[in-house]
Amino acid sequence: MTIHPPKDINIVPFVSVDNMMKLVLNVGIETFLMELAGFIEEDFKRWELFDKTPRVASHSPKGVIELMPTSDGEVYGFKYVNGHPKNTRDGLQTVTGFGMLSNVDNGYPLLLSEMTILTALRTAATSALAARYLAPAGANCMAIIGNGAQSEFQAMAFKALLNVNKLRLFDIDSRATEKCIHNLAGKGFDITFCKTAEEAVEGAQIVTTVTADKQYATILTDNMVGAGIHINAVGGDCPGKTELHPDILLRSDIFVEYPPQTRIEGEIQQLSDNHPVTELWRVISGKEKARLRPDQTTLFDSVGFATEDFSALRYVRSKLPGTTYFDSLDMLADPDDPRDLFGMLLRAAQTP
Repeated sequence: MTIHPPKDINIVPFVSVDNMMKLVLNVGIETFLMELAGFIEEDFKRWELFDKTPRVASHSPKGVIELMPTSDGEVYGFKYVNGHPKNTRDGLQTVTGFGMLSNVDNGYPLLLSEMTILTALRTAATSALAARYLAPAGANCMAIIGNGAQSEFQAMAFKALLNVNKLRLFDIDSRATEKCIHNLAGKGFDITFCKTAEEAVEGAQIVTTVTADKQYATILTDNMVGAGIHINAVGGDCPGKTELHPDILLRSDIFVEYPPQTRIEGEIQQLSDNHPVTELWRVISGKEKARLRPDQTTLFDSVGFATEDFSALRYVRSKLPGTTYFDSLDMLADPDDPRDLFGMLLRAAQTP
């Protein structure tokens, strides 16, 4: 049986973790990533319509809790997300999240969804979308340094969008690399298990760094990065957390989502506030050129931005009609007389 999202505006479609997994697998992981990247690309092309603000973050010594809001004038969206690197030691996820879309016209919610799995998918889709504009033409070999929860999603997105089929994997915990290799078995990759980060980047045309520790780290040193490669820096995404040596930044052409946020959270927090960067939306919309010469080193300083979550929620909502991959939540009070909320409460006491 298939059903449609409820027409009653007081009933909100909710996509649980279980239903999100069923939806992704029903669509197909690679198809889902390609279609999701298409929605992200569409929204980057209409970037100037969106309300934009750096995420609202509450930092603690153990991690961060953030809200990521935006609106295109018709629909409002936000994501709640945390980042707690120490969680893995307790058997918990480093990052979890949920999100909502609402109708700007009346303020009523349109969708509530898990966003732990969806964030991993949209992060990977954004990485691969950026690389489609920034990476060397024909690149098919990628190093992934940091083989935790995000690594397989990155690999699958780069395969789906760029036909990357050779992976060179490294993690300081070899069990993470073994896990990644196991999960990607049979997915069409030629995988090399590397013992060092230096070994991983050898021969790679694209280097993805996706480590989790909240610290100033040097995952890539300047001597490890040859001319002409594309770096997809994903792990540095909050103040005090970086992965690249500053010398790499100084000789790279740097592309970012939203500079006011990236200068606080990204790799470029290590540079002066006036260091030149190019906004990714300008490349995607054709206003700026990206890769200009074979020896150019490009860097996508990815921290994740609210419009990408908006795109992901918009995409999921588009896939729900005719499926059973959501529940209907009785989430909003709906008194017969909008001015009589108290009377609605009293009448509930009379209901058997």
